[in-house]
Amino acid sequence: MAGTSNTAPGDSQADPATATFVAHRNLLFTVAYEMLGSAADAEDVLQETWLRWAGVDLDMVRDQRAYLVRITTRQALGRLRTLGRRKESYVGSWLPEPLLTAPDVAEDVELADSVSMAMLLVLETLAPTERAVFVLREVFDLSYDEIAEAVDKTPAAVRQIVHRARAHVTARRPRGVVSPSQTRDALAAFQRAIETGEMQNLLDILAPDVVFLGDGGGIKQAVPRPVVGSGIVARLLAVGFDRIRATMSVEPVQVNGSPALLLRQDGEIDTVIALRIDDGLITGLYSVRNPEKLSHMERETALRR
Repeated sequence: MAGTSNTAPGDSQADPATATFVAHRNLLFTVAYEMLGSAADAEDVLQETWLRWAGVDLDMVRDQRAYLVRITTRQALGRLRTLGRRKESYVGSWLPEPLLTAPDVAEDVELADSVSMAMLLVLETLAPTERAVFVLREVFDLSYDEIAEAVDKTPAAVRQIVHRARAHVTARRPRGVVSPSQTRDALAAFQRAIETGEMQNLLDILAPDVVFLGDGGGIKQAVPRPVVGSGIVARLLAVGFDRIRATMSVEPVQVNGSPALLLRQDGEIDTVIALRIDDGLITGLYSVRNPEKLSHMERETALRR
């Protein structure tokens, strides 16, 4: 590839390549994050994408957005396979890295659904190429031809992969759209329940088959495997919060476009609990305590389609 550039993406006097990269950066980050479930790895993919993009002869590029997405997808696919090996030795349950998101993400219902903790866990069950194809088609609405170039498959093969991945995800995805008022009510009720420690209040807001997942990464204490059932989850939460209530503060936030609670211990971020809500009840609780995954909770992350 001809015509290299040494201008960094943050330089004020940006050349055309830099200007284009910056214009699409939030989109590219979202593509990488949806494929990887890790903001840190998505940032690394963007750096690799920039290094390759800086060496492209722009006169030879017909669709710069599609070209950048293609580079990002290929870099993310390579990293996704490496991540799979890392997850095999991960201590306890692995959860996606939570992102503090702005209200506009929640307003884009399809985007919020696609980056929710529940959906990212569903995407974890797909093979790497299936995940890439599903994300590019269902979330970003790329054409079959564009996806085929990104994943080195024929358009016909991509159609088959999309069909297979869509059926797989549909069977496992959240049950339906929840109204904003239901979401607010459920989050507020959950916050009151954990702040007061009232067991009955917890039981009232948890679905009978609620699933609780904890990710401490072997660094912080967390449940080592999924806990299922409203009774046992309520007791687990009640006992856990009783121990720390005196030094704990709880703040409602938007994480990955969905309702969540941010817990601080002595003023320091300690835990993010994301919620999955169906029919007004909490069906999923995703508690991330691994400090290596909480760095993106200090500031909002911009996500775009």
